[in-house]
Amino acid sequence: MNRRDFLLASSASAVGAASLGWGQNLGNSKPNIILFLVDDLGWGDFGCYGDRFHETPNIDKLASEGVKFTNAYAAAPVCSPSRAGLLTGQAPARLQLTQWIPGSHFPRKQVLEPPTPTHLAADAPTIARELKSIGYKTGAIGKWHLGGEGYLPENFGFDVNIAGDNHGHPTSYFGPFNYHNLTGYTVGDYLTEVLSAKAEEFLGSVSKTQPFFLYMAEYAVHMPLQAKQALVEKYKLKNGGKPEPDPVYAAMVEYVDIALGAIRKTLENLKLADNTILIVTSDNGGVGYQAKKLHRIADNGDLRAGKGFLYEGGIREPLIVHWPGVTRPGSVCDVPVTGLDFMPTLLSIAHAKRSPQVQDGIDITGLFRGDTELKRDTLYWHYPHYSDQGGRPAGAIREGDWKLIEFFEDMHIELYNLSVDPGERYDLSSSFQNKAEDLRHKLHEWRKSVDAAMPRPNPEYNEALASLRVGAPGCSWEHTPGCLED
Repeated sequence: MNRRDFLLASSASAVGAASLGWGQNLGNSKPNIILFLVDDLGWGDFGCYGDRFHETPNIDKLASEGVKFTNAYAAAPVCSPSRAGLLTGQAPARLQLTQWIPGSHFPRKQVLEPPTPTHLAADAPTIARELKSIGYKTGAIGKWHLGGEGYLPENFGFDVNIAGDNHGHPTSYFGPFNYHNLTGYTVGDYLTEVLSAKAEEFLGSVSKTQPFFLYMAEYAVHMPLQAKQALVEKYKLKNGGKPEPDPVYAAMVEYVDIALGAIRKTLENLKLADNTILIVTSDNGGVGYQAKKLHRIADNGDLRAGKGFLYEGGIREPLIVHWPGVTRPGSVCDVPVTGLDFMPTLLSIAHAKRSPQVQDGIDITGLFRGDTELKRDTLYWHYPHYSDQGGRPAGAIREGDWKLIEFFEDMHIELYNLSVDPGERYDLSSSFQNKAEDLRHKLHEWRKSVDAAMPRPNPEYNEALASLRVGAPGCSWEHTPGCLED
């Protein structure tokens, strides 16, 4: 073959590869995987999702190099059940873990909530267990919130666990710290930065011949609102001293962005980047308002409500996936997906056997490769609890562009068409009664199929005392006044 023929053949091969799209994995058959989970992130908190105040250059760059999902959902509107669903692929309702651990108790509200377990079931399938079984080194760094001693990450397939225990949020983002395998430090040490250093240590410890799975679960941007003063001052100056957008929260978002940038730089330095899938998402929507100051915290865009609600602001999440050689740079996917999909998807990517236990999520690898549809068209949620942010016990179903929410206090329904009303401002349940009843029936049938626990009428309901809460010691800044402690 002469030089001209060689160049023509090479060009044809390149065109052929392009015609196949970005769906051909150019890396190892067992790629490295980093699942970067941000706590309590608002759907619109990143620049690439529309925020014009927060500065997130590293995350925006990741989106420009990968695929950004616009209809990604958490499995629940609060942390523990959402994380359980993400790590197991099973619906929180099936796991019987539908509230944050240990939960709150409102003894005088209209209905009594199902009990909250103290941990994830010991035999629950997890991404880490399955990947470890095929040779992956597995690490969990940051928030766990799925149980204490005996139910820590190392009990569910993780080789390394740094700071993962029963903490649901930091007492302070500044040292000294008192987490599992992370103690000491000084008041000058900032938790997000410390966890980043631990992630870099983990990456530096992996063998070039052994794939790894890193579950990087940030405590940020969960309250308390705390960040280093220099970065806070930057945002105070930027907003002219106004309380909104909140300059401390903005600084916390930027620290998360810096952490993501540090991980990417470490991957490059270690020559691991080309064979590492990086996934960025969150566990539930952002906190809408800080009760004591009555001003907006997270940016949920135009979505209704926030954390603790089954409206879009409480469950729709940012999701960015970068898989070198597979995801098309700068692509956008509008197909609805859920945190339950990570387990079957990551096992498929790693060529692991499908979990022997039932999976409620599905393999969405095709969407990473450029597909524009799934065989599934329906998503479900079950949150039979009162949230500390004001949400009421409810269930929800999304089918296509239609979404129905059923509220368990009186079983009334609300129906929205998200294609024309993503902010859920216009209840169409009276105008489209047949559609509403069809979705309600499907929601009821799904609840039966997963044996979802339901609340029951409260014989001691007292409207005047309904806001009184009994919970774990240390009622936090998010909770409404009238908090009682056990």
